Formats: sequence, C-alpha cells, structure tokens
Amino acid sequence: MHLDPVAIVTAFGLIFLAELPDKTMFASLAMGTRMKPLYVWFGTSAAFAVHVAIAVGAGSLLGLLPGWIVKLVSGLLFLFGAFMLLRGGDDDGDEDAAGAKIVTGFWPVFGTAFMAVFIGEWGDLTQITTANLAATNGSWSTAIGSFLALISVSGLALVAGRFIAKKVPLKTVQRIGGVCMLALAVWSFVEIFA
Repeated sequence: MHLDPVAIVTAFGLIFLAELPDKTMFASLAMGTRMKPLYVWFGTSAAFAVHVAIAVGAGSLLGLLPGWIVKLVSGLLFLFGAFMLLRGGDDDGDEDAAGAKIVTGFWPVFGTAFMAVFIGEWGDLTQITTANLAATNGSWSTAIGSFLALISVSGLALVAGRFIAKKVPLKTVQRIGGVCMLALAVWSFVEIFA
C-alpha cells in the first residue's frame, strides 16, 4: 500500500469543496437539529465509507485501461464536475427532507442518517470525482482523502452549519470547486498529448 500525501490532499480539497454546498450537508444539518448530532455523524460517516469504497473500486477498474483513455475519461469527468458546480443550480431544496421527524436512540438515528446519505449520494458528483481520482492518483490515497473530506463536511454541518451558512456564501464555495475541477479537466487533456 503506497500513500501519496499530494494525492490525499488533492482528494480532500476537491471532495471537500464539492460536498460543502451539497444537499448532504444540509441534510446533516437538518438531522442534527432533531437528533443527537454524534449519532448522526456516525451514520453519515458509515454511509460515506461505503460510497468511497464503491467509487474507489470503480476508479481502480478504470485505471486498468491504457493511460490515454484514463486521462480522456478523467478529463471528461472533471469537465462534467466543473459544469455541475458552475451551472448555478442549487440542490438546497432537500434540506428538510431528511430530518422531518424526531428520532431518538443510537440505532434509529444511525440508521436514519446512514440511509439518508447512502441513498442521496448515489451518482453524486463527489462519488464520480472519487472514482476519477482513484483511477489517476491511486486507490488508498484517494480513499483516505475523500473519506476525510466527506466526514469533515458532515461534522462541520453538525457543529457549525448555521454559522457557515451565514458567513460564507455557498455559491462562492461552489464556484471555487468548479474552477478547480475545470483546471483539472484541462490538465488531464494536456497530459494526453504531453
């Protein structure tokens, strides 16, 4: 197992920026207002671990293809990610859906949080980005960086979500993430011909 610190930081930064304005952050915030936040965090973290494992596995299979194909697919996926972040649409409308009722006890809260994230993250931008990074930057480094970013965003939402929403415009975070992904798309395309 080879760990690349640059790949870990790259995965963390990209996934953190992509997940911050995502509906999962708002779902965590909503669940945290009606359920014990630590239990919610355990549930969301477990769901993120499963999604990262699936995404890294898919990315590892992609990494078996010839190098130029991997770079082309990576560039296209980063371009798609940049489009999704820069297009201006928000997914904020689902923020109350996950926490509509009061749930108590570890297992009910854990299960509710796990299912909300597990179902909500299928095909999400961060899952696609994680697969893409795993194909180019290595499985373990990407898995560690992505997982840490996802649980950090969930934790931030539970601890300081309201403060972040008041002080940092989510559109700004979304745009920064989009520009970073656009730059990575260009870089991937340049590497094909380099």
